[in-house]
Amino acid sequence: MMNGTPKTSDQGLTTNGFRQLAKLWNTPPTNRLRYWFGESADRRLEKKSRRLAGPRNQPAEAISRSTPPRIHKLVNSLVVKPLRAFALAAVFLLLGSAPASAHEVRPAYLELRQTAPDTYAALWKVPGLGENLRLGLYVELPAGCTNVTAPRATMINNAYTERWTVKAAGGLAGGTIHIAGLAATMTDVLVRLERLDGTTQVTRLTPSAPSFVVEAAPSALEVARTFIVLGIEHILSGIDHLLFILALILICLGTGAKGHLTRFPAINLSLDPRHWTLLKTVTAFTISHSITLTLAALGYIHVPQRPVEAAIALSIVFVASEILHARQGRPGLTARAPWVVAFSFGLMHGLGFASGLSEAGLPDGHIPTALLFFSIGVEAGHFMFIGVVLSLIALGRKALRSAPLSGFRFQASGFFPLLPPYAIGGLAMFWVIQRIAAF
Repeated sequence: MMNGTPKTSDQGLTTNGFRQLAKLWNTPPTNRLRYWFGESADRRLEKKSRRLAGPRNQPAEAISRSTPPRIHKLVNSLVVKPLRAFALAAVFLLLGSAPASAHEVRPAYLELRQTAPDTYAALWKVPGLGENLRLGLYVELPAGCTNVTAPRATMINNAYTERWTVKAAGGLAGGTIHIAGLAATMTDVLVRLERLDGTTQVTRLTPSAPSFVVEAAPSALEVARTFIVLGIEHILSGIDHLLFILALILICLGTGAKGHLTRFPAINLSLDPRHWTLLKTVTAFTISHSITLTLAALGYIHVPQRPVEAAIALSIVFVASEILHARQGRPGLTARAPWVVAFSFGLMHGLGFASGLSEAGLPDGHIPTALLFFSIGVEAGHFMFIGVVLSLIALGRKALRSAPLSGFRFQASGFFPLLPPYAIGGLAMFWVIQRIAAF
């Protein structure tokens, strides 16, 4: 080519491009945006900056009031949405883990009945784990005891039973009875020793205390303590019963009657109308389940356990749905008269409580003596749970009132009240399907 020939267009573009890139490298970021995306991008950036900064010379309080939608959106994305995801994950975890422990209270039972000064008839019942499977629990009697007859084993109604006769020179008084394998489980063992004179010794063995010493003269206080503790543990380990009580608490506090305080001058006590409604509801539930518990324990009512357990789960679903209806402005019977619903469903729950005694293997002739203390323990467990729930509700409300962001309170006021009924109803519905499938 001739020396006067101009550079090609490609060479010119390349040279100019490098120059422009070098110049752009030393410019502020906003100018880079303007170069690549034009003036519209720069204007959008400035508008966004003005929205975030707020009007000039405006107090901080005014800025926070002037931008509530942005704060609400920030709280929703950073707090409420993660909480929803966490709550949903917690519900699914409960669906997978809680059914296995729902109302699983089946202690083993050991009975030693003295038939002669040195002879005892032994009865040993262990919860079954399916067909021809049982818990690995074994009775170890004091040294010097010998079997007169070999143990006769049977497996009936998912319970392993052994019967045999044992001889103890001088009797069992002062000896130590140990349950091997109990420390490796989460169950208890009820022990009943009946002497020739009709006196009895009743005790409860736990994984932390798997042995006891046979007393020469048992006290009534020991019997009362054993069955009160059994009743408390029975209700506190029965998740389905606790969820029903929780649902009653929520619907009484959320839709309780309005009015003046109910005063009791004799004991210097005043109750909020909602708390008065809760007290009447719990009292009705106590009376109704005590009726069926007594009748079933004495053998006047015989109802298969599996339908009872399914009906208990269905009662929880019903009350949870009533909570949602009340939240939507359509209160049902439970919201208008919760004590009526509590009394009706309490009859079924009483049959479930009675199963805790029947599965323990207690003979019918001796259930009435332990029934009173067991019922007291159940009620003590109820009120312990109610006290804990009311305390947590009060703390939660106080925390929401003192929340610094009004947006968070706004989001929480619409989200948190719906979480408990959905969680309770979803878990209970899973139990309904599971228990009906087990028929």
